[in-house]
Amino acid sequence: MASIIKVGTRWRAQVRRAGAKSSSKTFATKAAAEAWARKVEGQIDTGEYQAASGITVAQVIAAYRDLRERSGRPVADTANEHYQLRTLSDRLGTRRAEQMEVAHLVEFCQARRSEGAGPYTINMDVSKLGTVLRHTAAVLNFRAPDVVGMARPVLHHLGLIGGGGRRERRPTADELAGIFEYCAERAAVSPVFAALPDIIRLAIQVGLRRGEIFRLAWADLDAAKRLILVRDRKDPRKKEGNDQWVPLVGDALAIIQRQPRDDARVFPHHPQTVSKYFLEACRAKAIPDLHFHDMRHEAASALIEAGWSPHEARVVTGHKRSEHLDRYVNLDPSALALKPTTRPATESGAGRGTRRRPARGKGASSRDG
Repeated sequence: MASIIKVGTRWRAQVRRAGAKSSSKTFATKAAAEAWARKVEGQIDTGEYQAASGITVAQVIAAYRDLRERSGRPVADTANEHYQLRTLSDRLGTRRAEQMEVAHLVEFCQARRSEGAGPYTINMDVSKLGTVLRHTAAVLNFRAPDVVGMARPVLHHLGLIGGGGRRERRPTADELAGIFEYCAERAAVSPVFAALPDIIRLAIQVGLRRGEIFRLAWADLDAAKRLILVRDRKDPRKKEGNDQWVPLVGDALAIIQRQPRDDARVFPHHPQTVSKYFLEACRAKAIPDLHFHDMRHEAASALIEAGWSPHEARVVTGHKRSEHLDRYVNLDPSALALKPTTRPATESGAGRGTRRRPARGKGASSRDG
């Protein structure tokens, strides 16, 4: 039989039936609790009901990692997927997987947005949760609701998730100066603040992704040739083993060489901590809509503006095709206004392709053409 109990301001429904595992769930209203209890009792009568296993989202994520490990496709600690799974576990881990609701995902996405994550990044987090629940539930033989599918319309409507689109944001000199000033003021608080200006400068010079910067190792530096080996560089065609030598253009080599050598890595910091402090600096200086990844846009754009060919720029940025590089190149019209052209300008305004009309002489037509 079912029992409905008021707990604080909410109502808990509990269903007990001989020969079946008891189950309970809490609701905002008594009517909702009674409706759920009647539904469960009906499913028990027809043999369709399966009691909740009690497995939490954190346990599902751990099981997913284990499945990947035993299948020969482990989630690398340096992969973006690792940080996605950890974020999901930290924020949703205590919730029971079979009782996940749309409201839980709305709350999660709102928290991610408050941290500075954009709609595309949040969308990737939500998609990863759906993948984990779907595949792990099938292997562990428990029922997981399609909470991601149910939540997507709401999340889209609220603007919490969305497509990647094309960003055209580049930092200005004043914005960078403001960020560096804030980091100097906070340098005593954390060594990350002390290192962040050089991390940003390096990203602007060579366009490394956030994860790539924090994988740089002193053992992979070839100072004589001004090169550094970037390991496991992102490549849609290769999931691992994509190491690439990157030229240290501009003052990138000097930036690296002035870092302390008390760790095997050049920048021994956590990527998410750096993103958190970058966002903090932007908020403190009232800098709108600037992401750390926009430094990669700045690097690609600056190389093209400096006269580098797309093929040369791709050696630095690591893009495999020119159309991929094009998404990161956002040229400054004011810089192009000063760029010389092959067609000389004339005071009269007549340039190449303009014919001079012959003088009207004897026998010439008086009609203007």
